[in-house]
Amino acid sequence: HFLCTVTCRIERAMRSLLRAVTVACAAGMSLLLLAQESDQAKADIARMQGEWSMVSGSADGQAIPNEMLPAAKRVCKGNETTVTIGPQLIMQATFTVDPTKDPKTIDYQVTDGPTKGKKHLGIYAFDGDTVKYCFAAPDGERPADFNSKPGERRTLSVWKRAKP
Repeated sequence: HFLCTVTCRIERAMRSLLRAVTVACAAGMSLLLLAQESDQAKADIARMQGEWSMVSGSADGQAIPNEMLPAAKRVCKGNETTVTIGPQLIMQATFTVDPTKDPKTIDYQVTDGPTKGKKHLGIYAFDGDTVKYCFAAPDGERPADFNSKPGERRTLSVWKRAKP
């Protein structure tokens, strides 16, 4: 009886130890994944830095006129972006990205401009020295694709890094 009791206690202790090791490994893997995600986010934010010129764009399915494109600028410093068309402020926002999603996601918290105080959910994709964004209207549902059709209340824009 004594030997059976000791054996049972050892088995319980081993199961507890195995559970603890499993939990510790899972926690370690989660931290490692978070660190990787953070590094990916930092890399994408670093690629967004600087001044960009609009190549093309549309809002709610309506193309932005070609004559307006040369005046459209996007400047990114840190996690803040400012979009202007000529002297007109379109938006200033802080942002976060999640490059682990497919498509990659970006969230704007607008700090100045017509939609100040609102949140815009979007997606983005890099292609060489261009970046494409698609955003929902303020407080709207995040787009799942890069389209801007009439009635969808989305903006779609393509930006090329400005020459220094």
